[in-house]
Amino acid sequence: MMNRRKFLQSSIAAIPLAGVATLSNAAAHKPARPSNPIALSTYSLWRFHNDKLRDLHKCIDIASDYGFDGVELLLYQFEQNDLLSNSYVQSLKRHAFRQGLPLCALSTHQGFVTPDREKRQRNVDLTIGQIELCARLGIPTMRVNTGRWGTSGSFDELMANKGIEPPLEGYSEEDAFPWVIEAFEKCLPSAEKHGVVMGLENHWGLGLTAKGVLRIVNAIDSPWMRVTLDTGNFLERRYEQLEEMAAHAFFVQAKTYYGGGQWYELDIDYPRIAKMLHAHDYRGWVSLEFEGMEDYKTAIPKSLARLRDAFGY
Repeated sequence: MMNRRKFLQSSIAAIPLAGVATLSNAAAHKPARPSNPIALSTYSLWRFHNDKLRDLHKCIDIASDYGFDGVELLLYQFEQNDLLSNSYVQSLKRHAFRQGLPLCALSTHQGFVTPDREKRQRNVDLTIGQIELCARLGIPTMRVNTGRWGTSGSFDELMANKGIEPPLEGYSEEDAFPWVIEAFEKCLPSAEKHGVVMGLENHWGLGLTAKGVLRIVNAIDSPWMRVTLDTGNFLERRYEQLEEMAAHAFFVQAKTYYGGGQWYELDIDYPRIAKMLHAHDYRGWVSLEFEGMEDYKTAIPKSLARLRDAFGY
């Protein structure tokens, strides 16, 4: 009896040590994550002109059918009545969950590049409402912009000028940076309250360059204000500017242009970009923004395969 008792006691005492050894061995041989998760931006389907693909439920279905890991919603695809309907908003969250896809981001627009203080405040209120929408959808990050001067005759003219437009008469960019910084600082309490990171995109306006984006993000100096890195919005010194922002990236939007671009077409080296981001330990989402003229039914699967190949570890 004593021998048996001693045997059981010694066996039980050894269990925690054996467990620690097993966990230690498992950790030592734990494989690296196979790739960054790839999302489909619904912009890739609708792009402001394809009404048949404006419906966000349908976009979620297509993302699931093609094998994406998640979905980035474009706010412009919401009808005004949809934004006012909590039933509609919650139906999107339910539908995405049923398809096994997280809603990983919301792409929004706002404009703070104006000397009109009341207009800037209206855009602050708009942005806070967008943050609250993210919270209702369970979305952890949203793309934000600085806005632009609006002195271009049209968006086509802006694109022809590579995103460069003159300031309003009597003003300069040095006047505009404090406007934008102050506006985003007003949004920070709501972002923190709801757990939504604002990702400032390298877009147009003051976000035309990496230097402009980082001037704003560094001045605000908050974990709730980071960078949405867009691979297709730098038309000069692309890789150098992407490298400047890589350490601050919280979300990545990846452009493809199969069939030729609507405004321009870029030959983007995605293995190079992936290597750059991985060097900064970027493990987050990469969202496809297809901007080509080819039919989405062939272009989007090719784009997904290209991104999977580039962003696999």
